This record gives sequence, C-alpha cells and structure tokens, in this order.
Amino acid sequence: MAWFIPTLIGGAVGSTLTLAAAIIIGTFILEDVTVVIVGLLAAEGVIGIPLALISLYAGIVLGDIGLYWLGRYASTHPRLEKYVDHDILAPFRNWLEKRNGLALFSARFVPGMRLPTYTASGFFGSPFSSFVATAVVAASVWTLFLFSAAYWFGSATEEWLGPLRLGIAGFVILILLVIGPLNFFAYRTKSKRSELAVKAFRRQTSHLQ
Repeated sequence: MAWFIPTLIGGAVGSTLTLAAAIIIGTFILEDVTVVIVGLLAAEGVIGIPLALISLYAGIVLGDIGLYWLGRYASTHPRLEKYVDHDILAPFRNWLEKRNGLALFSARFVPGMRLPTYTASGFFGSPFSSFVATAVVAASVWTLFLFSAAYWFGSATEEWLGPLRLGIAGFVILILLVIGPLNFFAYRTKSKRSELAVKAFRRQTSHLQ
C-alpha cells in the first residue's frame, strides 16, 4: 500500500486540483508516509510547497474529523453504546476526559495512537469544537516538522547521495509503518490487561454486595 502512494501522487502531477486530491487521498491511506513522500517531491520541485502543505493539512484534518465521527457513530450502535458508560472502560474514559487536550495532542506524535485516541474521543462524546481545535494545532506542528525534515533531507542529499536517498527515505517509511502497529499492539495489550483487572476486582468484591 505504501508504494501505491508515489504512483498515485506522481500520476496526478500536471493538474493542481488532481494533485491536491491525490495528496488528500494519500493522507487517508497512510498519513505519515504521504507527508514524507510529498516533502521529497517538493524538494525536487515536482510539487509547490504551498500546494503541498495546504493539501496535507486538509487531508489530515479531514481524516481526524472522520475518526471522531466514526467513534460517535459507533457509540450509537446497539451493541456498542452500552460500553460508553460501562465500568470496564471507565478508567480510560475518565483519563481521556481529564486530559483530553493533552491526550489528543500527544497522540499525533506517537505512530499508531491517533486511531484509538481520536476514535475514543468521539465514542465518549468529547466536545467536537475542542477536538477540532486540538487536532488542527497538533496536525500543523507534526506535519510541518515531518514535511520540513523530508524536504531538507531531499534538498541536502540530492547531489552527494543521488538515488541512494530514495532508499534511505524508503527505510524511514518502513520504520513508520512498523512503529504504528507496534504502538497500537502495546495499547491493545495494556487495555486488555486493564479490562481483566477490572473483571477480577468485580469478581472479588461481588460477594460483598
């Protein structure tokens, strides 16, 4: 899937609207990978910086909003809505409510954590306005940093690394693809342990009720 994105974006070069749409679609597929690829293409002069950044910001923020509303929709599902106020998820819900801004902001910088955190914000009904404000700020900071790093790398190494820089960029992309699932797996494992702990506590205290 990662190697489809350069083809998608490269094939759209020549038309501003098509290129912007391709970048936005790329962020929906693999966000960080798209930012790196667009940064490298901008360094080569294939894509203008203003168009690149505007398209990246638009796609990333729209994706964040989509995750939020996916969580909100899930909370209305008959089989899932019971978990909104369930004791099993109470610790995570309380933590998210108390540290909502910090949780949303930090999730942007930890690969693999944006999906569960942003979806959970919608699921537990976090205020949409504050969610969007935090998501926009976090996306702006992270995207600008990652884009600038890719752009600088592409510009600085064009003469002395040549084609090798594409291999290095591919290695970085591979790392991004691996870190995300690992962090998400760790999150799922921790959540599962918390769930088992709550169940064990309820079993131990059930005879006191």
